[in-house]
Amino acid sequence: MIHLASTFVIAHSTEKYYNTPQPLSKYIPKSTPKTAFLNEIDSCRRAKPKWASNRQALADCAIGFGKDATGGKYGAIYLVTDPSDDSENPKPGTLRYGAIQTEPLWIVFDKDMVITLENELIMNSYKTIDGRGAKVEIADGPCITIQGVSHIIVHGISIHDCKPAKTGLVRSTPDHVGHRLGSDGDAISIFSSSNIWIDHCFLARCTDGLIDIIHASTAITISNNYFTQHDKVMLLGHNDQYTADKIMKVTIAFNQFASDLTERMPRVRFGYAHVVNNKYDEWKMYAIGGSANPTILSEGNFFVAPNDPNAKQITKREGKENWKSWKWRSSKDLFLNGAYFVPSGFGSCAPNYSPTQSFTAAPGFMVPAITLNAGPTNCVVGRAC
Repeated sequence: MIHLASTFVIAHSTEKYYNTPQPLSKYIPKSTPKTAFLNEIDSCRRAKPKWASNRQALADCAIGFGKDATGGKYGAIYLVTDPSDDSENPKPGTLRYGAIQTEPLWIVFDKDMVITLENELIMNSYKTIDGRGAKVEIADGPCITIQGVSHIIVHGISIHDCKPAKTGLVRSTPDHVGHRLGSDGDAISIFSSSNIWIDHCFLARCTDGLIDIIHASTAITISNNYFTQHDKVMLLGHNDQYTADKIMKVTIAFNQFASDLTERMPRVRFGYAHVVNNKYDEWKMYAIGGSANPTILSEGNFFVAPNDPNAKQITKREGKENWKSWKWRSSKDLFLNGAYFVPSGFGSCAPNYSPTQSFTAAPGFMVPAITLNAGPTNCVVGRAC
């Protein structure tokens, strides 16, 4: 069964998909491209074929609430040549040494590398981690912490199998080493930060979440990422008592929520989430959830429910309060295999983007094509990337 939803109208097909599973291609209109169709971020990025000599142009391509994240656009190129790590006294040429500097830096890599961090990597403001041109993995140790900073871009790297950090000394700037109490094992933890863009990354198999956005973080875009093999994928909001998260505004666009994911794609508290043009492949519990009266607009997503008849619902509300007034809406979504979205609330649910943040959501049937290149891209110097 296919459901194509507008805000208040659901159209049902006569296909008996649930009873007689068919190849997914059977339900995609024949006009849909079988190869990648560039979304607004990728069409901007691909329009700059000399990417290797003008890397900072990538910063102009964000959309949504994280549009203004500049990263290291106005700084020098910093080249990572050494995959080793020292959390207290990092060496020049390592990722940590570049990430903690006070000036804007655009961080790139001279070769393929796997970086296993000694302790969490604490980012300083105005930094870009740009993995284009190399296969870069942060894996098998603590991972990235974005805390109390702004203007961070993370693009084109793999972050997986992250582990909790132990208590210890960790350098956060050239002049400051602090005693940290450990981290939970998130791939990326965004804490009290703003103007953040996470794009074209691969995230999987971490001890806690893949992306946590908490403690009044806002102005964030999560786009073109490939999520797989994980339980609690993405948390927006610290807890049901932390009302400061009401300022949170997050755009989640063009991602693939792929195989073997369980829940929280995302789970939202208090703030606003525009969940747009993402591809969902058979969650185990639910896809989009929340508590504490968040506002969620699901627009132009492609939902394939699992075969489990008890897990067809996309949405899950948690908490004891009456959720019927919460603004949760579905518009232009495509529902397959019995997936369904339970809307609630009244009044406008629009993201109210500024003119520079705004973009047009594609209809749900286009999502397999516009998310086909989610995750890190194989960029070659001299060719469009």
